[in-house]
Amino acid sequence: MFEFSLLQNITLIFTQSPLFFLFIVALVSLSIGSFLNVVIYRLPVMMQNEWHHECKLLLTDDLKKPYVNEDVKTFNLATPASTCPQCQSKIKAWQNIPVLSWIFLKGRCASCDNPISIRYPSIELLTAITSVVIAHYFGPTAISFTYLVVTWCLVALIFIDIDHMLLPDQITLPLLWLALLASILGITITPAQAIMGAMAGYLCFWSVYWVFKLVTGKEGMGYGDFKLMAVFGALLGWQALPMIILLSSLVGAIIGITLLSIQGKDKATPIPFGPYIAIAGWIGLIWGEQITTAYYQFALGN
Repeated sequence: MFEFSLLQNITLIFTQSPLFFLFIVALVSLSIGSFLNVVIYRLPVMMQNEWHHECKLLLTDDLKKPYVNEDVKTFNLATPASTCPQCQSKIKAWQNIPVLSWIFLKGRCASCDNPISIRYPSIELLTAITSVVIAHYFGPTAISFTYLVVTWCLVALIFIDIDHMLLPDQITLPLLWLALLASILGITITPAQAIMGAMAGYLCFWSVYWVFKLVTGKEGMGYGDFKLMAVFGALLGWQALPMIILLSSLVGAIIGITLLSIQGKDKATPIPFGPYIAIAGWIGLIWGEQITTAYYQFALGN
């Protein structure tokens, strides 16, 4: 009540004395402008210093190496044609049939007989199995198509992150727009819930990132993780985020510690967290409500 009365009195004073109001505004603005000068000068320098530091760490060895396929003029998702990584012979159409070609060739290149990694058919099978699960659960609906696209993108993100500790914006950002568009079209949750979920998903890990960095001076996760959480927040709403965080942390701890133990690496070795977010989020797409309900029933003892 006192604060409201004080605000009314200040407003009344400013209304009755326009020049005094302008003087106060000018004084406050001068102080703000002084701070903005600091921001304008220092923030770009801080960013440049961070970029230079990261470039030194990343490119010290890479600058001595040639770019991948630098002798190829066009290098994108369509060009050049697929080749054997060992003998560079072009892979024919009959050699590129998912899973079946690998089985028919007995896991070896038809030209040089070098082994073909089992990872290729494994990813193909993983994509097929997860897609079938989605299609079975949701049927021939718009939400099924939406979640299929999400599933395919998640598979790509999981393995990119495993290989390069990177969740590319070229995938995460279109996924976010897809999630928001699905809400506008009435396929998933309401637009308001999607926007709030995206904000909450991004900010929850963003906050953890900065607290961890301020305390330890180290980066605990990447910005791609924030964006991926924003995607699931936009798809499922902020209410699903605690379940995804808890589940991804649990899966990450179990798998991460197991892999580090098997590989004999130090526990301080950084591991990608994106795959665990993707796995937990994908589970949340299908069974999120059931998991949340079961958890609350267990917690409440019902």
